[in-house]
Amino acid sequence: MEILYEDNHLIAVNKNCNELVQGDKSGDVSLIEMLKDYLKTKYNKPGNVFLGSPHRIDRPATGVVLFAKTSKMLTRMCDLFQHKDEQIDKIYWAIVKNRPPQNQGRLEHFLKKNEQQNKSYVVAANEADKYIKKAILEYQVIAQSDNYYLLQIKLHTGRHHQIRCQLAHIGCPIKGDLKYGFARSNADGSICLHARQISFIHPVSKQPICIVAPTPQDNLWQAFTEKVASTTQ
Repeated sequence: MEILYEDNHLIAVNKNCNELVQGDKSGDVSLIEMLKDYLKTKYNKPGNVFLGSPHRIDRPATGVVLFAKTSKMLTRMCDLFQHKDEQIDKIYWAIVKNRPPQNQGRLEHFLKKNEQQNKSYVVAANEADKYIKKAILEYQVIAQSDNYYLLQIKLHTGRHHQIRCQLAHIGCPIKGDLKYGFARSNADGSICLHARQISFIHPVSKQPICIVAPTPQDNLWQAFTEKVASTTQ
């Protein structure tokens, strides 16, 4: 595991593709289980280790995931994520094949999750249906290659598969994401969606925290990372 940040209250890691944040019916070992073992060994802790997850990212995606070391901090961080527009910023990068309609824009849709398919769909607004949720994000094209575009995305809501569903709806499915309409899978089973950065005011120290996750070590991700770095220098 690549530890990105750690203090007495929080720990953040750079999740690899196909790693689970929390356990599910697959029975595969989750990041929470791995981190509990890591903390138990590092600090020679007797008994059980507490670790809570205030947010998740999809299994085939990569990037920064934050965990709370105490139940009190878990409650505080869950509150931050529930009010993310005011208190927390989460930035994603996504690689897509098709150029969006505009180089930057704001997407607002209503989404409904199909539990059996584990997939979300854009639907018409219906206040009578409590399972229909409004989804809002902002995107910007920040780099391009001969065949692909790199989008930077700021989430204003946290809906199931939100980025994947909304980008697919505008004709820009994420590279490797067969579930949402991309033509081919990636060799490692990933989708090119990366939780790049998370920023917030630490609930205890009151200091600003900014955690950045390096992109995956494949040629396309590295080429885009270098392009972005060269334009910001």
